[in-house]
Amino acid sequence: MTDTTADTIPPGPETPEKRSMIQVWDPVVRIGHWVLVAGFLTCYLTEGEPEWLHVNAGYAVALVIILRVVWGFVGPGHARFSDFVRAPGEAVTYVKGLLSGSAKRFVGHNPAGGLMALALLASLGATTFTGMAMLAQEGEGPLASVMGPTAQVAVVSPALADEDEHEEHREHGGGHGEAGESWEEVHEFFANLTLALMALHILGVIASSTAHRENLVRAMIDGRKRA
Repeated sequence: MTDTTADTIPPGPETPEKRSMIQVWDPVVRIGHWVLVAGFLTCYLTEGEPEWLHVNAGYAVALVIILRVVWGFVGPGHARFSDFVRAPGEAVTYVKGLLSGSAKRFVGHNPAGGLMALALLASLGATTFTGMAMLAQEGEGPLASVMGPTAQVAVVSPALADEDEHEEHREHGGGHGEAGESWEEVHEFFANLTLALMALHILGVIASSTAHRENLVRAMIDGRKRA
């Protein structure tokens, strides 16, 4: 994506123009960001106990992800994917600039932050999907009708010509326990991956805030940044 002078400011001394504040992040982006943080940490720290809190926090995360993806296409300027999704090479260039002290400042997401936003959305999405797949193995949740025991038995039943064999298959759960364990392993993998990405994201926020002399955490609270 081609940069514009309105979106990038080269490093240099402070000026009145740089100190003027503008609204960058809209309420959907800001509130969604903190709901994702709170929802994921609630799920991760509770580890399923109590289950109702873990599950409902996961649903909140899933809903925000869907909303954020839609908002990435129809939202205002800096909320759109077209504003901050850039080639990996640009992200590498930006990170090198941070290390050398020559990184350009972006009013919206910088190239590395944009890719991290996509990675976090993808990892959170995979975490919530696998969590709902686990619930489906117990016949619960929004995926139960397509991934739950009833749906699986309906597919297997025509292949089980003998009624006794079908009864044995049903009594032993048709391998749903093994399927549940497999989904749980994948779920834990993506949860841990998300946590690692969050740690890298925090380091990136600290580095960018220091390099450009601005508080990016506060900007994600009130939505305002230097022009």
